[in-house]
Amino acid sequence: MSETILNAEHVTKRFTDKVALDDVSVAVPEGKVYGLLGPNGAGKTTLIRIINHITAPDEGRVEFMGHTLTQDDVAHIGYLPEERGLYKKMKVGEQAMFFARLKGLSRTDAKRELQTWFERLDISDWWDKKVEELSKGMAQKVQFIITVLHRPKLLIFDEPFSGFDPINAQLLKDEIIKLKNEGATVIFSTHNMNSVEEICDNITLISGGHNILTGNVDELRRRYFGNRYELTFTDADHRALMEKLLPVASEFEIREADPQGRNVLAFRLNDGATVRDILGIANTESLIAGFRESIASMNDIFIRAVKADQSK
Repeated sequence: MSETILNAEHVTKRFTDKVALDDVSVAVPEGKVYGLLGPNGAGKTTLIRIINHITAPDEGRVEFMGHTLTQDDVAHIGYLPEERGLYKKMKVGEQAMFFARLKGLSRTDAKRELQTWFERLDISDWWDKKVEELSKGMAQKVQFIITVLHRPKLLIFDEPFSGFDPINAQLLKDEIIKLKNEGATVIFSTHNMNSVEEICDNITLISGGHNILTGNVDELRRRYFGNRYELTFTDADHRALMEKLLPVASEFEIREADPQGRNVLAFRLNDGATVRDILGIANTESLIAGFRESIASMNDIFIRAVKADQSK
């Protein structure tokens, strides 16, 4: 079982008449990718700024590696904010060296590490060009490198794939996974669910400044859509099949036939019913081509959880 590298307990933060965080608690396991999720304005960035000692909580506390977080701990945290900025008139390599030296690397080590990373992210040809000549994606690659260069124990990426094309977004996802495999812990903040299933081990979903969902990604996907299945079939009228299944199933959703003429019926198994009940009925009413448990996507979970919270 992983140790907890970062523990935020009952954190509350107010700005004049707005409560940005309301009794939020987060426990980030060491060596994992932790998704900090939520719609825009949910409070994610405020929590990240507290972790980075940019601002302080009004209530609650944050522990890092077993002790109360201090300014000195920030040296062991790499932070890529959503609002990014580089000095436009400086050369790319010169600026990267400047930040590397600020993070404590010697000139020799900085040059070696930077050249390695520039090659990995395919931007070596831009070393002597000015930052203002970079595309948004290229500039983000430079800032990603600056963030991870000193191999911090905790990495925090706030919307890291914003503005990237699919190929470069995948490149960055692969690098984040490599960093995790090399021992780094990653907090990945986003309101976009497309990448969460690929790289996150655990998540906390924040809405309206408070926790509404926390857990392991795979477990949440199974739990949230518990007792849901998909039946692929042919040689049956779906209305007649659904009518026969009513005693044991509900919440039906029929999908159009595929090129082979097969239909898919999604449904929830009623309490007390079994998969054997479903298959027994379906086998007498249709030709079964497939049957599987339906696992929720993180996008489904995100939408349902946020809507449920907003309706309270």
